[in-house]
Amino acid sequence: MSENFTINIMPQHQTEATDAIPPATRAKRVILLGSTGSIGASTLKVARDLPERIQIVGLAANSSMDALVQQALETGVKHVALSDRAAAIQAKTRLPDAVTVHSGPQGLIDLVHECEADMVLVAIVGTSGLAPALAAIECGMHLAVASKEILVMAGEAVTEAARRKNVNLLPVDSEHNAIFQCLEGHRHSEVRRILLTASGGPFRQLPADQLPLVTVAQALKHPTWTMGRKITIDSATLFNKGLEMIEAKWLFDVPMNKIEVVVHPQSVVHSMVEFTDNSVIAQLSHSDMCFPIQYAVTWPERVPNNLRPLDFSKLAALHFEAPRVNDFPALNLARHAGTIGGTLPAVLNAANEVAVEAFLNNQLSFPGIWHTVERVMSAHQVIAHPNLEALIDADRWARLEANS
Repeated sequence: MSENFTINIMPQHQTEATDAIPPATRAKRVILLGSTGSIGASTLKVARDLPERIQIVGLAANSSMDALVQQALETGVKHVALSDRAAAIQAKTRLPDAVTVHSGPQGLIDLVHECEADMVLVAIVGTSGLAPALAAIECGMHLAVASKEILVMAGEAVTEAARRKNVNLLPVDSEHNAIFQCLEGHRHSEVRRILLTASGGPFRQLPADQLPLVTVAQALKHPTWTMGRKITIDSATLFNKGLEMIEAKWLFDVPMNKIEVVVHPQSVVHSMVEFTDNSVIAQLSHSDMCFPIQYAVTWPERVPNNLRPLDFSKLAALHFEAPRVNDFPALNLARHAGTIGGTLPAVLNAANEVAVEAFLNNQLSFPGIWHTVERVMSAHQVIAHPNLEALIDADRWARLEANS
């Protein structure tokens, strides 16, 4: 086995040249989990722009019944799923009889099992995407990962299952997709550092003594990206970047001490890799999630599109700075969780979800988010190399502990 990065399973190593792979002969069949969110909407746009390359064959959402029905009628899929059972019942009355409507948590797994697909793109916020992701791997479907929680909570289990089934794990997050592109063709031993870029969020320059006064409305005003409420708050606290550090550990098989964060407010450089010869390779594009989604789905090929190219003559100056880790402790908490491993990343993730929800409901201050996560992590008895049952138990315990 050579030391090159894989074209089969992310944490393994490449065994043959990517230019030996013939062009696609048919559209890639994709099941889209989380179709009514921002990633889902961008994925459907990519599919509309590249119909000869991408065919959506299954759709799933939580409770956004109207949007899902419209998407199903537009794409002509034969299988949809809604986690909300009442919404699923309503959807059945509005869709043709030929469309099977699955419901509840099991419905996501049934959707994966009953669709003939090449890939499942998981864009579900939270841990509910884990079970269908593992089901997709067991079915031999490649996995495009936009949901950080899957690899944060169960990175060891997911990557091991992918190795066993010879399934691709392809990153959709703009940062990890950028790293993936920077690493292609390079040896594992040549990597010195992975540099995740962060916008810094809306409070990048806010004095620390003003953080307790932050309102929900202020925290939801992200300077660069338009995203869901939870991920927008995570970007403001920098927990989003902390979760990405843990995700990068599993995707690229690197220790936490080789993963660093650099603040880049313009969000043009999506991430970088520094090699042992001190060279740095970066991936740049406009802030549009269609770029990484397209590359994840069409990889290993690059396909022409109508997305806006960079005009370097008009590009503003690019700024970089160190993150304020003392004022925003999320990065250090995530680094600690990723280094210790076991059940601790699952505990960090679950406690953060509860704390963010409390903040959004005006039940917790902005700094209270990371204070809650820190207290829950400190109280946890870590289990090393946990199985799925132990991870679920740790997730449940952390939520109860955070709520208390």
